Amino acid sequence: MNILEAISLRHTVRKFQKKPLDAEVIEKLNARIAENNQKYGLNLKLVTNDSNGVWGILRLFLAKNVNNYLILSGPDEPTTGELLGYCGIDVALYAQTLGLNSWWIGGTYRRRAVESLADGSLSAGIVILGYGENQGKFHKTKEPVDVSAYEGETPDWFLRGVEAALLAPTALNRQAFFISGRGSDVSISCEGSFAEVDRGIVKYHFEMGAGKENFNWAD
Repeated sequence: MNILEAISLRHTVRKFQKKPLDAEVIEKLNARIAENNQKYGLNLKLVTNDSNGVWGILRLFLAKNVNNYLILSGPDEPTTGELLGYCGIDVALYAQTLGLNSWWIGGTYRRRAVESLADGSLSAGIVILGYGENQGKFHKTKEPVDVSAYEGETPDWFLRGVEAALLAPTALNRQAFFISGRGSDVSISCEGSFAEVDRGIVKYHFEMGAGKENFNWAD
């Protein structure tokens, strides 16, 4: 499975098997995390065999065996939110290629407990990872016309990028983003309290769908 296939197959999963992550999987995840941290100056961190990242009431009524998670943290700088979204989804999708499932939590996590483990000064949430009891299910998305516009005849790469972006996990599943294209230039705007993180997630999905060689970010 490659990343583009993982984009189509990844769905939110909140209930996981009571099974620790394989040692080889942990090694591969940590290597991917280290690569992102080095390239983008972040402090992503994998925590295993620890359930303190999620509130007890969620574990009681909504989730099950949420014992492994990726901490989204980095330096307190203007671009960090977007980079955490971009790199966080890279790790989540890579985890999918390794046979894992994921649950992105942007607000309802135990911030104090997580930040005590984080290596960065800015925290933007956690991504639960594990072997799901199921593979989750597809949720209806907006139509491409609702979230995008291209000036002139729309090229196939732009359409593929938008389709991939519509599969991105965004805050409250609102898909509050808009993608604009003109020639080979593309820009993305997002709204809401998690706008910067969402922008990074959507950017990554669009790049994977469109192919980075086909366009330039205009912003």
